[in-house]
Amino acid sequence: MSTLVLPDFELLLPQNIAEAVGYLSQYGKDVTVMAGGTDVLCQIKGGLRPPYILSLAEIPDLDYVIYDPSKGLRIGAMATMAQVVENSAVKASYPALWQSAAQNGTPQTRNTATVVGNILRASPAGDCSCAIMAHGATVVLAGPDGTREVDIDEFWLDYLVTARKPDELAVEVKVRPPKKTARSAFSALNRTRQDLSKVSAAVLLEMDGKTCTDCRVVMGAVAPFILRLRGTEPHLKGAAVTEEVIAKVAAFASQEIRPIDDIRSTAEYRRAVCGPLLARTIRAALKAA
Repeated sequence: MSTLVLPDFELLLPQNIAEAVGYLSQYGKDVTVMAGGTDVLCQIKGGLRPPYILSLAEIPDLDYVIYDPSKGLRIGAMATMAQVVENSAVKASYPALWQSAAQNGTPQTRNTATVVGNILRASPAGDCSCAIMAHGATVVLAGPDGTREVDIDEFWLDYLVTARKPDELAVEVKVRPPKKTARSAFSALNRTRQDLSKVSAAVLLEMDGKTCTDCRVVMGAVAPFILRLRGTEPHLKGAAVTEEVIAKVAAFASQEIRPIDDIRSTAEYRRAVCGPLLARTIRAALKAA
């Protein structure tokens, strides 16, 4: 049951990454990590009872959005969605990510919510997560033995479950540098702009004229986690992208997804709108060329 009164917990305020990792090593699964807090506080009001909350608020220099054309995009663990939206390089080079952040929640939410937090939440309805998977990325985790990078394709293991170990801290996400031929877009269906997505889609298309030479097709809120449609992609890759091809891709996508009934929508609705939404997203990516 939701309540306006927060339960008691011990707040941990590390001053650097090493101290944060030390707390995680000491308390393990009893620690809930908080960046912006937009998800964590809702979870607590909904019944989560963590003995410890580890806030990243006092760790310096984690709020960066850095773009290098040859190395790609780096987003620190405390960088907000508003920072992504305000970054002209993200808008120009990563349209799907920019669109997903720009549409996410309210201005107040975007000023607080973090992109890395969206990824770590592991919600199948995470808009930025859907877009980042389309672009391709790695999540950088710091632990007792140093850092490691996990490919975004292997990061979400199940509903609300990630590859992060209890003694590891996600410090940044690295998004791959886009090719000059790449086109991307993000779309979502929801009741209002402030709501979580009922269904979302993101695509990355590498084009040679009208032919798609490679692609990444991703959908959100249609499976236990953000889903890359590996069975659908071959029907787009290597093809001249005509309306007939787009229709075929949309049809295959509706068969590959694994939707459920939940508080926001039904499996039947999600399967019905999956194809049209993906088709719209593909057309938007091509139109931006």
